[in-house]
Amino acid sequence: MAVKRELFAGEVLYRQGDPSDCAWLVEHGSVELVSVQGRREISHGVLGAGELIGELGMLDGAPRSATAIARGDCVLLAIEHDQFLARLDSSDPIVRTLVDNLLRHVRNIIASLPADSALPSEDSASDDPSERGGIEKIRLETQLRDALATGTLEVRYQPLYDIPAGRVTSYEALVRWDLPGRGAVSPAEFIKLAEETSLIVPVGEYVLDRVIDVLVKLRESGAAPLPSIAVNLSAKQLVEPGMARQVVSRVQKAGLPAGALKLEVTESRMLDYAPVDAVMQHCRKHGIPFALDDFGTGYSNLTHLYRLGFEFIKVDQAFARHMFDSPRAMAVVEAIVGMAHGIGAEVITEGVETPQQLQRLRELGVRYAQGYLIGQAQTAAAVLSGEAARAGEAGARGR
Repeated sequence: MAVKRELFAGEVLYRQGDPSDCAWLVEHGSVELVSVQGRREISHGVLGAGELIGELGMLDGAPRSATAIARGDCVLLAIEHDQFLARLDSSDPIVRTLVDNLLRHVRNIIASLPADSALPSEDSASDDPSERGGIEKIRLETQLRDALATGTLEVRYQPLYDIPAGRVTSYEALVRWDLPGRGAVSPAEFIKLAEETSLIVPVGEYVLDRVIDVLVKLRESGAAPLPSIAVNLSAKQLVEPGMARQVVSRVQKAGLPAGALKLEVTESRMLDYAPVDAVMQHCRKHGIPFALDDFGTGYSNLTHLYRLGFEFIKVDQAFARHMFDSPRAMAVVEAIVGMAHGIGAEVITEGVETPQQLQRLRELGVRYAQGYLIGQAQTAAAVLSGEAARAGEAGARGR
């Protein structure tokens, strides 16, 4: 089913008696609900932008109680049956019970009405802030599905500077999403939204496909050695059924060398160590190393370090930015670096913005630096052209 549907004036979205396979969110325009009862045609009102149509039928599978007709040019976003029920199933059992009871009451009321009476409309607008907030979240979720379907999520690549080597040798893939009329959507917002639904796996696959495509193009362009690219995954993404196998399968299918793809795992308060460790070991056997992202903030847990054996520890940018104006921040960086080296892990420091910070990290034996001093996130095209230029310069020096 298409995520987005456009209608012209007078076009029918669905007819009375059709199966209730999805609900619709009116993005632009207006839709009138009309039912035929006996010889009478009854209008149940016109719904405009930001209103839902047909959500009641998705709960119990009852046929459409009215025909939905566009009253002008319209754009509607589909709310799929599985998408709707997944949220209901994950809600509190008491909430599910209340929804089921309310649904039965509504259906009983409709069934008890005289045959010639007007049916109550399933849909009506609301000015309640919490309900409007819920509709906005539904809209964003549906727009994310559309972005995945149309390929409009952008993956950018922030360079990592190899301090001993004195050059950029790797990148971190960062997802960017710009919505018309809204602008940039925070990655934290849409990744959290994806984790609440079944979208987290397709988002991960989407990013992986684009990263692997860039790595293949870099190899074909003669980049040697091939830079590595890190992809961020939450612990929840990592243990989704089949995710690890799909990562390994994509790397093997592309014929990438060991270490070309890296995975960064975001810290979380609750990590189920056994399945996470199993996934990490499976990936490591196929040449895919791991970094613990944003260490030092959030739910920092030293158990992560010795139970899961990360090859890289990323120091959160908050510390590097304050290394020279806060002795405590400097002490924390030094302690994390010493601890990481003690367990055999390389250190990546984020938020490096000045030559002085870079020099201090060099003195501490930090391997990688990332931040505005090194470079901002680039498009795939910029990475490809930049690496091709470096390969050309290296070839010229070799001659």
